[in-house]
Amino acid sequence: MEKMERGTDLDEHGRQPPAADSVQESKEASIVDSSPQKDEIAPDEHPPGEDAHDALNAQQPRSPYDGNTARRLLTPKNCRWDAASPPPLTTFLCVIYALAGGFTVSNLYYNQPILNRIANDFGVSYETSAQVPTLMQAGYAAGLVFILPLGDMLQRRPFIISLVFFTATVWIGLCVTWDFAVFRALSFVCGVTTVTPQLLIPLVGDFAPERRKAAMMSIVVSGLLLGMLTARLLSGIVANYTEWRNIYWIACGLQYLLAALLFCFMPDYPSTNPDGLSYLQALRSIPVMMATQPVLIQASLTAFAMSAVFTGFWTTLTFLLASPPYSFPSITIGLFSLLGIVAMVALPIYGRFIDRYVPLFSVLLGQALVLVGCVLGTSLGTFTVAGPILQGITMDIGMQTAQVANRASIFSKNPKARSRTNTAYTATSFAGQLTGTAVGNRLYAEGGWTWSGGCGIAFIGASMLVSLARGPRETGWVGWGGGWRIRKDPKPATKAEEVESGVVAEPVTEETSDSATASRKD
Repeated sequence: MEKMERGTDLDEHGRQPPAADSVQESKEASIVDSSPQKDEIAPDEHPPGEDAHDALNAQQPRSPYDGNTARRLLTPKNCRWDAASPPPLTTFLCVIYALAGGFTVSNLYYNQPILNRIANDFGVSYETSAQVPTLMQAGYAAGLVFILPLGDMLQRRPFIISLVFFTATVWIGLCVTWDFAVFRALSFVCGVTTVTPQLLIPLVGDFAPERRKAAMMSIVVSGLLLGMLTARLLSGIVANYTEWRNIYWIACGLQYLLAALLFCFMPDYPSTNPDGLSYLQALRSIPVMMATQPVLIQASLTAFAMSAVFTGFWTTLTFLLASPPYSFPSITIGLFSLLGIVAMVALPIYGRFIDRYVPLFSVLLGQALVLVGCVLGTSLGTFTVAGPILQGITMDIGMQTAQVANRASIFSKNPKARSRTNTAYTATSFAGQLTGTAVGNRLYAEGGWTWSGGCGIAFIGASMLVSLARGPRETGWVGWGGGWRIRKDPKPATKAEEVESGVVAEPVTEETSDSATASRKD
């Protein structure tokens, strides 16, 4: 041991002193060749004046931020990605993503309660002012198809922050313009770029721990519900007491605040396809996935039907409450949107339950809640307000439960294409919303609340049939292969877990062999 310790002493330059034999050889060499020349440094030697620690650091791989000044300046230290020790996805980050998603999706709904004020200020008819929400929804649909797939190609941090900042900047035009044509065009552009929530949901699916994936996604989805609820309510209150443009200025400030929050706290997540994926390849792969993946088709069809029920109910509810026997004023009707608070609060709690079972079980449970709500609301709604209240609460909880479970299911099948998967799923759901609005309004005009409610029951019944046609472990299009167990199958233990538990012996490596030899010598 004493000999070993002497052998590890370093000289003043951090190098090991040469052995006696090598000293003698060097003296002889100096006698033979005494001509002056530059000292040559062997590749393995540390250069003079540099200690061993600096030489060791020089051999380490450089950080991607070292050679990129712009990237280093635009990424705070706490947000820089280190593959060896990546920043964890915490509940705090999920709350920030929920706020970002909620107050971004609010852009689509601020205008709905104040269309009459917009019409009066621009000097257009109410029918013409209704083009504003239509154009924003059309822009949102275009963004889902053409912007959302970029989430599988680009780094999410700069992409999402740029989208939020761009939307806020364009939004200034909505606050100041007095030209209705410009107002409509800018509304469409803002709708296109208001896809941040749909980028954040698959992002959480990428980096959330497996045992908490649904719980963390439910936090972000709850933020979307919060945004849809507060947008209409806040817009109506502000416009009732001040100029309607003030709510647009508030929305603009919130967008810049969200961009600042994301800049300070959002980690610089790596791209899911670092090897390269062209934009056209990303777009072409979406219909291919829709045609070849049974899980995605099943989830999308159920989302289509449930979205039709959801929007059909909320659209025709206004007609019901404004007519006898209720004849409620507009402000009272607007308060019914607060029923969604129950689902917003309950969903993160129930998200923990979703993680324990196969997603199909939670989807069926959510559909059952929606079905019960539709039956109660349709049968009681014409003579007691308790019917619509019960339907609103159960429908919101059931709808969001099924949405989170469906996303957990489809994201697990496509880890490198979650944004494109979300594009297919959300676009189908959006088509269901349009269908539910059109069909619900037509049936209410023909047969009243009972007819529109009956249509909702038919839609939810069809979605349950789609869910029951294919089991959670079935690999084909139809059937229940693999059993009907509702508990998730246990995942096989990793090698590290097996070593830790003593199931298998630790593999012998050069390092472990050397350490074992040294311990025996000691």
